[in-house]
Amino acid sequence: MTTPKTMSGVHLTHHGGAEALTWREDIPVPVPGPGQVLVRVTAAGVNNTDINTRVGWYSSDVTGATDAVDQEVEAGGWGGALQFPRIQGGDLCGIVEAVGPENAFRPGQRVTCPINLPRPRPGHPTGFIALGSEIDGAFAQFCLVEAGDLYDVSVSPLSDIEIAAIPCAFGTAENLLARAGVTSGQTVLITGASGGVGLAAVQLAALRGATVWGVTSPAKAEVVKSQGAVDTFDRDAALPSDKFDVVIDVVGGSAWPGLILALKPGGHYAVSGAIAGPIVQADLRDIYLRDITIHGCTHQAFEVFGRLVEMINAGRIKPLVSKTYPLSDIAEAQADFQSKAFPGKLVLIP
Repeated sequence: MTTPKTMSGVHLTHHGGAEALTWREDIPVPVPGPGQVLVRVTAAGVNNTDINTRVGWYSSDVTGATDAVDQEVEAGGWGGALQFPRIQGGDLCGIVEAVGPENAFRPGQRVTCPINLPRPRPGHPTGFIALGSEIDGAFAQFCLVEAGDLYDVSVSPLSDIEIAAIPCAFGTAENLLARAGVTSGQTVLITGASGGVGLAAVQLAALRGATVWGVTSPAKAEVVKSQGAVDTFDRDAALPSDKFDVVIDVVGGSAWPGLILALKPGGHYAVSGAIAGPIVQADLRDIYLRDITIHGCTHQAFEVFGRLVEMINAGRIKPLVSKTYPLSDIAEAQADFQSKAFPGKLVLIP
């Protein structure tokens, strides 16, 4: 079958609300060069990252929560200013359509890739770019990816929709757990536990043999426990002090001081998000007198996603997908995502 010259997809034309997303049916299909792969997208997950980038939340000028951004920003992407129009979409599952020279992939293979694409360089060993931010992503019928960033998931028992729910949520969660050194027998607290990253962290921490608690709303407590948590705390409740070996946080905001106090002396706090707000108040004595280690986690070493792919292909992990949408309904999907009405993941179908 001949690859078409144009494709449908969603252009992000500027930072802003849903009006910044433009449905197009005349986007040129990229042609793979040496070491590149053209992937026909079969499913693409919805993430905080895509919404944060759309509204410009990553700008240092923004100090509030994602849903409170009401200002114009210029450099609102992970790496600063974006080039518009940009095709977003950091969660990819698809089928190899065509390959460029010097390539081990072949048409027909099912593939996925991380949203964080490591690009170490001299003086910056943790350098990276992001799919859907610095380069075009999965919110279109086709996506151009470097072969070295792709992983074959043809043998996985998971569906395309389930695999598309994994890269950002499970990649972020596995990175957080790895950086914090979560091991069997530890006690772990996970904030935002009913969201994509939170539920993934609950599942992955339980697989590591940890005893897991989640912070969520009472309405979603049973969902969190079904993924491996022994119990939950209401997000508005005070947390016990000196209880946890590790805190995994994607929420931030005003509850942050209580998360530090919930750690045992010598505990580890790992953060990879701040949906409730990036500006927090800290008493440094609660950190240095109690020997707390703080891990900021974005860069992912290659082995992090490699471990996930092994679990994907073995069917050892399974994301919770609450709803799917046609890609053309992206504005509705992102609005539903921000409403927090659904646990787990929402997925778009091109």
